[in-house]
Amino acid sequence: MEAVTNSTQLINWFRNSAPYINAHRHKTFVLMIGGEALETDNFQYIINDIALLNSLGVKLVLVHGVRPQIQKQLEMNGHSSEFYQDVRITDDRSLALIKQAIGRVQIELQAGLSMGLVNSPMQGAAIRTVISNVVTAQPIGVKDGIDLCHAGKVRRIDVEGLRTQLSSGAIPIISPIGYSVTGEVFNLLAEEVATQVAIALKADKLIGFCSNQGVLDEQGNVISELLPEQAQEHIDKNEQLSGQASGTLRFLRAAVAACQADVTRCHLLSYHQDGALLKELFTRDGTGSQIVKESYEQIRPATIDDIGGLVQLIEPLEKQGILVKRSRELLENEIESFFIVERDGMVIGCAALYPFADEKTGELACLVSHPKYRRAARADNLVAHVERKARQLGLESIFVLTTQSIHWFRERGFVFAEINQLPAEKKEMYNLKRNSKVLVKKII
Repeated sequence: MEAVTNSTQLINWFRNSAPYINAHRHKTFVLMIGGEALETDNFQYIINDIALLNSLGVKLVLVHGVRPQIQKQLEMNGHSSEFYQDVRITDDRSLALIKQAIGRVQIELQAGLSMGLVNSPMQGAAIRTVISNVVTAQPIGVKDGIDLCHAGKVRRIDVEGLRTQLSSGAIPIISPIGYSVTGEVFNLLAEEVATQVAIALKADKLIGFCSNQGVLDEQGNVISELLPEQAQEHIDKNEQLSGQASGTLRFLRAAVAACQADVTRCHLLSYHQDGALLKELFTRDGTGSQIVKESYEQIRPATIDDIGGLVQLIEPLEKQGILVKRSRELLENEIESFFIVERDGMVIGCAALYPFADEKTGELACLVSHPKYRRAARADNLVAHVERKARQLGLESIFVLTTQSIHWFRERGFVFAEINQLPAEKKEMYNLKRNSKVLVKKII
C-alpha cells in the first residue's frame, strides 16, 4: 500500500511540475555555488540536480566560490591573509596559493559533472563543461590607504563568448578570478562575478546556495519573497548586528544588484537540503527565498477565466457557513466586482467591492485567503487594494457583513454599525437568520 501511495505521489508531482518544465526550457540560469557547498555531503546531489536541469533544456552557467579551500591552502603553506571590507588582501604569495586552490576546485567540479555511473542520476547525462575565461578584471587598488594588491573587480564580461559556449550545449564553469588586458591575474569575489555574469547575459534567474534555507525572519522562518529594498534592509540590519557579511548576506547583496539591473528573479537556497534546487524551481511554493523586482503575486481584476479558481477557493467557506453561497452564474454576473491574487496560475486570494455611489460607501465582500497562504498578509493587501479602488470611485467608507471574522476586521480599523446605517438597497437584502454583524471603516 505504501508503494502505491509513493507511486501516486510521484505521478502527481511529475504532472504538477510539467508547467515549470515547459517554462524553464531554453531559459538561462546562473548558479552561484560557494566553496562551502563543495565540501558538504549533499554536494553530489546538487550536481545530480544540475545534470537534471541540463537534460531538461535549461542553459546553465556555474560560478563557484573557493573561500574555505583558499583558507586551507594558505594554512597548509604557513601563510595568512587578511580581509578589508570583505575583500581578501591578495599579495603575491597569496595569489599563487589561490591559483592552486581554484585549479583543484575546477577539476573536482568537472569530475562531478562528468560522472555517468549506471543506476545513478548521472547515467547517460553526457554533460560537457568548459572552463570559461570570460571575465576581464581590473585592480581594486588602494582603499583607505590599504593596498589590496591582486584583489580585483569585474571590468567586463565576454557575453558573446559565453553565449557561444551555451549554444553548444556546454555548461561554462567560471572561477572567481579574472585577467586584465595586460595579462595580470586578479582574485575576485565570486558573488560579484555571478552577479555581473547574470546581468551581462540578461539571465532569467540568478540562484545562490548558502548555509540557511533562505532569508530567515526573526522567528527563524523562511521569507519566501523579498523586494530589493526589503532585502537591503535585511542586509543593513544583520551587518550592523554581526559586523561582517556572511555568505548569505554576500549573496543577498548580489541579488539586490542583479534585480536592480533587471534580472527578474534571484533565488537563495540551502546547500544542505537535498533537492532544494528542484523544489524551488518545480513546485508552486518553492523551498527558499526569492528576491524579485516586482512581486509575482499581483492583485488584479478577476476575469471570466478565473471562475473555476474562485469556486475552488470560496466553496469550503460556503460549506462552513462563513460565506454566503454564490452560484457559478452569480459569480459570472458579478465577476467585474472581484479582485484576485494569483500564484503560478492558482487563485489564492480574492475580495469583492460592491459600490453604492449615492451613499458614498461600498461593501467589501467575499474576502478569502487560501489556507496554505495566510502567513504573508495577503488578506491585508486585498483590503488595502479594495480601499484604494473605493477611494478612486469617490467613496468615503466601506462596510462588511461578517459572522465569524469580527475581531479581524476590528483590528484593522472597522467599527460596529447598525443595520439601519446600511444603504437602502443592501438593507432590504439583509438576512436576519444569518444575523451578520455590520462593521464600517472610513477611508478618507
